[in-house]
Formats: sequence, structure tokens, C-alpha cells
Amino acid sequence: MKKNKVITADEAIALIRDGDVVTTTGFVQSCIPEALHAALEKRYVESGAPRDLTLIMTAGAGDSKGLGTGRLHHDGLLKRVIAANFGRMPKVAEAAKANKIYGYNLPQGVISQLYRACAAGQPGLFSKVGLKTYVDPRLGGGKVNELTDEDIVKLVEVEGEEWLFYKATKIDVAFIRGTSADPHGNISMEKEALTLDVLAQAMAARNNGGVVIAQVERIVEDGSLRPKDVRVPGILVDCVVVAEGEMHRMNYGVLHNPALSGEVRVPVASMKKMTLDARKIIARRAAFELPPNGVVNLGVGAPEGISAIAAEEKVTPYITLTTEAGAVGGVLASGSSFGAASNADCIIDQNQMFDFYDGGGLDMTCLGMAECDRYGNVNTSSFGGKLNGCGGFINISQNARAVVFAGTFTVGGLEVKIENGEVKIVKEGRSRKFIDHVEQVTFSGEFAAERGQPVIYVTERCVFQLTREGLELIEVAPGIEIEEDILAHMDFKPIVRNPGLMDRRIFMDEPMELKADLLNLRLPERVSYDHDRNILFVNLEGWQARSKNDIADLRRILVNACKAVGRRVNSVINHDGFKISENLYDAYAEMIEYMSEHHYLKTTRYATSAFLRLKMQEALSRRGLAPHVFERREDAQAYIERGDDPEGRAVAAE
Repeated sequence: MKKNKVITADEAIALIRDGDVVTTTGFVQSCIPEALHAALEKRYVESGAPRDLTLIMTAGAGDSKGLGTGRLHHDGLLKRVIAANFGRMPKVAEAAKANKIYGYNLPQGVISQLYRACAAGQPGLFSKVGLKTYVDPRLGGGKVNELTDEDIVKLVEVEGEEWLFYKATKIDVAFIRGTSADPHGNISMEKEALTLDVLAQAMAARNNGGVVIAQVERIVEDGSLRPKDVRVPGILVDCVVVAEGEMHRMNYGVLHNPALSGEVRVPVASMKKMTLDARKIIARRAAFELPPNGVVNLGVGAPEGISAIAAEEKVTPYITLTTEAGAVGGVLASGSSFGAASNADCIIDQNQMFDFYDGGGLDMTCLGMAECDRYGNVNTSSFGGKLNGCGGFINISQNARAVVFAGTFTVGGLEVKIENGEVKIVKEGRSRKFIDHVEQVTFSGEFAAERGQPVIYVTERCVFQLTREGLELIEVAPGIEIEEDILAHMDFKPIVRNPGLMDRRIFMDEPMELKADLLNLRLPERVSYDHDRNILFVNLEGWQARSKNDIADLRRILVNACKAVGRRVNSVINHDGFKISENLYDAYAEMIEYMSEHHYLKTTRYATSAFLRLKMQEALSRRGLAPHVFERREDAQAYIERGDDPEGRAVAAE
């Protein structure tokens, strides 16, 4: 007969032995088995046992004030911690910084996927995630202090390519959480905001001969759970602990919100509009990078605001927002509910989401930044004497097709006022973010540049872009002086070629009509035809090519315009203020090649930016096209109308 697995928290915790490896679930402030953490703390404080535990966890699981895994800070309780985030358990982080415990800070997705490796009896995980960051053995191997000496990350070569091998650590005890359990331990999660890694964690402990302890809200009758609703089968569960009220909150700020658990859907129009401040300015500018019909991840902090902006601008139906915790679609939650989503399309397990991210499924991510240097390296993991941890930052930033880093220009008391469409710095922040060298490399700008990954850095007063030569200032907010408000507050001088003005709509407290920009609805208005001179004028001033889809839209419009004329045309293209990701130059040149072969007599373009002209000429030359890119409109038109080059030499028709 199947036994009844429902016991008290104290009885369950009594099964943990000295030296055990314990894993627990939870994401930031959500889905945390608080009753189990509290019972473990209580037992140790009262008896001094169990001692010398190893704690393994993915994302932070606490309120940063002592709840969740923050309860496990007592001297002697933990001997070693392997985690993606230490910021949610500050006293444990302090112990690690003080060399009182062994510690490793590994990417969240790697730890999440290692649960599966443990469950399958595999020795570890091969991954490119972490190369050229502090997780790379050449830069520290993820160790958080001098005490930690064992290498659990190795650099290996497979078929001529560099990989990291992450060693799996066998698990003895798994703390998981669900909503309902029957007496035999079958677990459902109908009122949980996320499913996370509970199944993989349970398998990892069970297949190692360990103990699986599940915290739930209620016990239901045997046989009342539908098979497809059971997320963890009873064969994997040893003990079930019932926790109600404060010990089983959805998160520390919300007792229960049925919209976050997917039990109801709420009107998007009812969601609160953001105040026009520095945070909203940053989110608005970053929103211009959203890829229509693309998949997007948003980090904590300033990036969270993009979800609200997308709702305000009514572009949510045209993008799919996701979180590394497993939410797909809907409007992403913020604050204590970060990681969840209202009106989500679905919730998948965290390790599966990281499979998707690592494989290149993300079209764009927007993440925060604590420090940034001249090479475009970003640090979010260890700074200002504090061990925060990388969370999912490394997985996400390294593998997304495009990256936006977002945050205020300085930090600590910064006061900004937006008046009449301009930014005024009322009080500068005490600490600089743009410094000579980051304390720790959480994102490698050099590695991104090598791979041609598009990266920009958005602040309330300016925007930078990653180039092979380093960080370049490309946009400045209205009302901001480059020397006084930007360069004077940086430890290094970025590349300054010809920065443009940030879109003025960002700084006005009214809808930006972002939808028209993202969907290229006004692109046809940029094309006009002069019948007498047989010239097609294309005005791409201020237009942005974010993806190949944008280039495809432009090509379609140009082809339709040429077909309407009914003959080959000459074309003059205005590229002043035109923005294009470095990885798209070849695709753009391919479009020009197609138009030249099928629709153009001659074509020329102009741009005041010397850098853009150089990149365009390089891309055209690689395809064997004449690189007619001029600085002035007059020279471009002269080439078409008189057949002259800038020095007056005759040029044959193409």
C-alpha cells in the first residue's frame, strides 16, 4: 500500500544530515518554500544540526532582508554555496566575502540545466555560456573568494572550439514547492506563478538516493488531481509539508494574485501608466529596439519598464515578452512579482527556457548594468564591495541576437527633471557607472564584438553603441551637453564621431506612436518619385534597421515603388541619422545588389556620418558594388544627374 507522505515541517527537516547537499526552489521573491527554510533555521539554532551543508540554488530566493535562503546565514550551518545570486541572502554573501564559507557564483541557466544532468547521472554540462567572463577558469572559474580552491569549471576544446565544462554536484535533499498534494505526494501547481525547476530538482535528489520535501498549500483527496495537472509525480516525493498563510505567499509582496497564476486574465488597459521620469525615459528609448514579432527578455530594474511602455503604446500584441523563470507572453510583472506575468500565453520550466535562450531563441534582451568600461564590458555581479551574483545575466546577454543595457548614467542620489521635452540634471549621482575597468566581467564586450553581436547602452541622457574599437557615443538627449553632462562624469573618453539627438517623443508625456515605427507603417511615406528626372528619392533619415525583417520591409516597398513606375529608375538615398546594427550591413548590401540588378539604373546615397559611410562602402565593396556613398546631398544628386563623381570626372551609367 502507498503510505501517507504528509508530515510536519520539523519531521521533514529532521531527515537532513550533516554535510548534505541541499537544493531549494524559488525565483527572486516568488515560489519560495518558506516553511521549510524556517524549519531548517529553527532546528539549527536550537540543536546546532545539521552542520556544514552545501546549498545549491539558481536564482535568488529571498527578500534580501533575511527571509528565504537568507535564513540560512548562521555560522556553521552552511559550508559551501553554489548559486547564481547572492544578493537575496546578504548575510550569506557577507560570509562568502569574508572567506567563512566556500562559494561559487555560476550562471543561473547553467545551474538550472545541471539539475537535469544530475537527474540523468551525467558528470556535468558542456556549455559556451560564461566564456570570457569571470566564470571562465582563465578569469576565476566562478569562485567568489580565496578560500574556494576546487575547480568545478574547466576550459575544454571540442572539435576546435572552446567550451566550458561545469561539474555536477550530487544532491541529497531537494526543497520544492507546489499548490496541492494528494496523500501519496503527487504535486500540482495551479496557484503558483511559476514552475521553475521543481521536477528536475526532485529527480536529481531522488536518483541520488536523496530526500525530496515538498511544501504545499493544501492536501486533496487521493485521485482528485488530473494526470496532466501533476507537475511532480509522487514517486519522486518523500515528504509533503502543508504551509498556509504567510509561509506560503505567492511572493513576499503578494499573498495571491490569480492573474499571475493564470487563473484569470485582466484588461491591459487597467494597468497603471508610468510617471515620466528617468526610469521611463530609459524604458522608452529601449523600447525603440523592440523587434516586431520577436521574442524578448527583460531584466530586473530599469528594463522592467519596457513591459509597461509596450502596454502603453499598444505594441504588446506584436512582441512576445519572456522571463528566464519561464513566463512566455503577456505583460511581465515587476517588483516582488518579477519573473511572473499577467495574461501569459504559457509557463514552462526554467531549465527549458534556458535551453531556448542558450540556443539563440531570444531576438532581444534588455538588462541592467552596474558598471561599464571603455571596452563595453559590463559588471552586474560583484561591485562596491558587495557580492550580488550574475543570475541569468550571462546566459541571456551572451546568447541574445541583440542586447540593450539600460540604467541611469550615474547612481546614488541622482535627480533628473524632464521639462519641455528636455532633460535637466538637477543633482548628479555620487557614483559613476562608466569607469576605466569593471571590477568583474559579467558581460564581455570584446567577445560580443568578435561575434558581431549588436549591443547598445541606454541611459536617461545618452546612448552608447559597442564597436570593435570600444564604446561609441551615438545619441544625446535634448538639453544635455556632451562635455558637461556626459564626458565630465566618465572615467574614460568614448568614441565621439557624430552623435545624433535622441528621439524627442521620448521626452514628451504623451503617446509616442511607437507602433508605427516598429511595424514600419510609415515607411512608404519615405519614398517619392520625380517623373521628370526619373529619380526615386528614399528618405531614411532617422530610420532604424533593427532586424532583417526591417530590411525586407524596405525592399518590398522599394520594389513596389519601382514596379509602379514601370521602368528602371535612378535612386538617391538619404542616410543622415540612419541607424543599422553592425550585423545587418551585409543583408542591407544584398538588398542594394538586388535592386541594382532588377530595378535601378544608377544608385547613390549620402550621409554626414563618416563612420556610416565607411561601413556602407565596405559592405558594398564586399559584394562587388560601386561604393557611391557621399557626404553631401548635392554630390549624390550630381552623380545621378550629371554622371559625375565628386571630383567632376565622368561616370558611366551602371
